[in-house]
Amino acid sequence: MNFNENEQPKSVYIHIPFCRRRCFYCDFPIFVIGDRQQGENSSTIQKYIETLIQEIEMTPGGGQPLETVFFGGGTPSLLSVHQLNQIMEILDRRFGISASPEISIEMDPGTFDLEKLYGYVQGGINRVSLGIQAFQDELLSMCGRSHSSKDIFTAIDLLYQVGVSDFSIDLISGLPHQTLDQWQNSLETAVMLTPSHISSYDLIIEPGTAFHRYYKPGVPPFPDDQSTADMYRLAVQILTDAGYQHYEVSNYAFPGHQCRHNRVYWENLPYYGFGMGATSYVQGQRFTRPRKIAEYYQWVEQSIAAGGKIDCPKTLESERLLETIMLGLRLTDGINCATLVERFGDNVLQRIWPSLHQYHRQGWVEILTSEGIPIPLSPESPLPPSSRIRLTDPEGFLFSNTILATLFQQLE
Repeated sequence: MNFNENEQPKSVYIHIPFCRRRCFYCDFPIFVIGDRQQGENSSTIQKYIETLIQEIEMTPGGGQPLETVFFGGGTPSLLSVHQLNQIMEILDRRFGISASPEISIEMDPGTFDLEKLYGYVQGGINRVSLGIQAFQDELLSMCGRSHSSKDIFTAIDLLYQVGVSDFSIDLISGLPHQTLDQWQNSLETAVMLTPSHISSYDLIIEPGTAFHRYYKPGVPPFPDDQSTADMYRLAVQILTDAGYQHYEVSNYAFPGHQCRHNRVYWENLPYYGFGMGATSYVQGQRFTRPRKIAEYYQWVEQSIAAGGKIDCPKTLESERLLETIMLGLRLTDGINCATLVERFGDNVLQRIWPSLHQYHRQGWVEILTSEGIPIPLSPESPLPPSSRIRLTDPEGFLFSNTILATLFQQLE
């Protein structure tokens, strides 16, 4: 791998912030518009699309064509076909799109019909991430979701009608009042629907959310830590038994269907980000746009007036190393030691091994040959540059925060 942080990105994230309502666990940068507004029927959405296009237009192009595009949110499926096509056209005009791209969109059940879905596919969408979260109506209501279990099956039927076989299902464990039996039912139902990809997230109680105001983590009605760990282990067992590859801490895919766009993040490679609250990582600079819509509009106006120049500091090498390790250890492939040496110098393996060897001894960290064979190493043994470092599945992933905290303390 020849890594060059100054290489122009080949991936782009587009943030569409609009939602019918805010879910009780959500701390994303969103803008609530209610149940009646969508597409060109909403002047709020239309103004945002116009501003978003202005931001894209002021960004220099000229690099390699885009290989992945990801529409996230929010609820991007509140866009009309025409609005989506407007964005795709400016991306193609500004950067170019490769001959075989992955173009993904997050969609919520109940926000699209057959005509809209067909229009999306005609406009280039070839991968859908369906925000389901749970199959039990009582849990959906508990989360503040706007769809029902019936909407879920209708949405998946529409995907199959249009021929979108490459779709992902999002599920959340650790919800209030959620039992292990309910979680097992959700996993088995998801498997029955045969999506090419399943994302299984453990609920995180974020400050400022409704759940944070109402409850305390690990205290009823939330499951305790042991129960959520059991849910994680159950997901690994059921999904891998069904033929899904566990390729990232929260993600499973049939062979050939890993999310190419998200791997760009996990491998800490450059990418464009556009829209309210979106983060970009370009030429060693990481920059996050304002999280509120009025401030985002003001920022775009000021950036246009300044000729598109964005002032942000270059990411320090120590920060890049921490980010690369933190993100890379999310992957079951782990981190290629040769890549670390190439990006951060010959002594990088000596710097990180003292923090990892204790967890290697506990069985939470593995050091593997290029053929995937575990290497027994003592604390005094150097890490071979040809090896890979990965967390064990599931125990290493379950204790990843502990491992990373020790590593960060060592490197800071």
